[in-house]
Amino acid sequence: MVAPANTQQAFNILVIAQPGRLQYEALLFAASLKSSNPDFAGRLIVGVPEGDLWPSKRGLDEDVRAELVALGAELRPFTSQHFGQNYPYGNKIEGLSVLPAGEPFVFFDTDTLITGDLSQVGFDFARPAASMKRENTWPKIELYGPGYNDIWGALYQKFDLDFPASLDTSQPDEHWERYLYFNAGWFFHADPAAFGARFLEYALAIRDDAPEELVVQSLD
Repeated sequence: MVAPANTQQAFNILVIAQPGRLQYEALLFAASLKSSNPDFAGRLIVGVPEGDLWPSKRGLDEDVRAELVALGAELRPFTSQHFGQNYPYGNKIEGLSVLPAGEPFVFFDTDTLITGDLSQVGFDFARPAASMKRENTWPKIELYGPGYNDIWGALYQKFDLDFPASLDTSQPDEHWERYLYFNAGWFFHADPAAFGARFLEYALAIRDDAPEELVVQSLD
């Protein structure tokens, strides 16, 4: 019996690189991708944040840039307009702007190593998803509240989302795993422009006008 041909849609990959540790992690990512996926049909795009929101104007080391290009990566600078040094995690939001609009993508944290065939993952780009490999790191519940229900419920209400439908009712009330909590170490979607616009909208709304239930919560 002949095995069915792989029909995985081609997609692009985004990682972020900056001077220092991240540029070397980007090298390891690119090398691991090339080694484990020599026939990868998409583009590996390395977003490089710059602009006045970063105190250092130093770019990637020239030898690192050359090696990334040799490994098949495309280096794409982008100007940080909203986050920068005060919220480096914002790179994974603003960096989506360097990806081709309308083409499916997967974002990976730069410290990821690719060890298997990505074409076998079976990404469903019509249904955006992110990693569920998470720990009980947010929110931090204070002795006198508010609790998980109030905090997560306030966020869902702010954006007019269906909070009850998001709950894992196999978990007990006020247990952190009951609430839909993602790790953004990887995420994917069919269109980086649409995904990035929504991601940015929600992130800015939470940063600039958070519900009162989040007043004691860290957002870093």
